[in-house]
Amino acid sequence: MPSAAHLLYIPGILLIGLALGFRLGAKAARAEFERQRKLRRS
Repeated sequence: MPSAAHLLYIPGILLIGLALGFRLGAKAARAEFERQRKLRRS
């Protein structure tokens, strides 16, 4: 049986990874949207 620390550590790391992935993905999506918008204007 995993210890209590293990049961807190694993979901904590997963949540940190989820938050970082969401943050980086949103930044990349905004940059791509801006790039497409500039291409359409010129």
